[in-house]
Amino acid sequence: MTRLHLFDLDGTLLRGSAATVEISRQLGLDREIAELERDFVARRTEPAEYARRVHLLWAELTEAHVDAAFRGAPWLSRIRETWAEIRDRGEYCAVVSLSPSFFVERLTGWGAHAAHGSRFPVVPFTEPLDPTGILNSAAKVEIADRLCGQFGLTRADCVAYGDSLSDAELFGVVPVSVAVNADRHLAGLATHTYVGRDLWDAYELVRGAR
Repeated sequence: MTRLHLFDLDGTLLRGSAATVEISRQLGLDREIAELERDFVARRTEPAEYARRVHLLWAELTEAHVDAAFRGAPWLSRIRETWAEIRDRGEYCAVVSLSPSFFVERLTGWGAHAAHGSRFPVVPFTEPLDPTGILNSAAKVEIADRLCGQFGLTRADCVAYGDSLSDAELFGVVPVSVAVNADRHLAGLATHTYVGRDLWDAYELVRGAR
């Protein structure tokens, strides 16, 4: 039986940062996004409201900004090598993130079988944000279930990698999980814990497990 490896993005594949932070930095909006992030992490802002405020903040966003943010982001080492190994073993890897899909989906170019994020309008923005397209922690479980159906698997065949509260629901429904540079919200929930800068080393914790 094969497996599906489900990766969070912000704080997991991106060490100590988030896609929205990296994009905002390209626009010179470091202070503004830091304020929004504080409210979001403290749960004073729900995902849809956070996305609405980010959409307004990014009025001048272009594809060039997104390209630069993706290239310059603090990615963990050996992401592509890890996903190539997973694919070579006949297993699947996917990214499921609350961050904008136009950033998350770029990771299919690195070897992810699928990449799902919150649906924002096409860049540059000329359309309003549809709040129904913004993901939350429960949506991660729903997407995992859809991917399982697509690949002929079940939750019992999944491995989840995450770092924060938004991953807790997913960690609660899969048998194997890896807390990657995680905060206190995943304490006691993860099967394994990894602190470091190399995705391969986190993957090694579950590589031989069946």
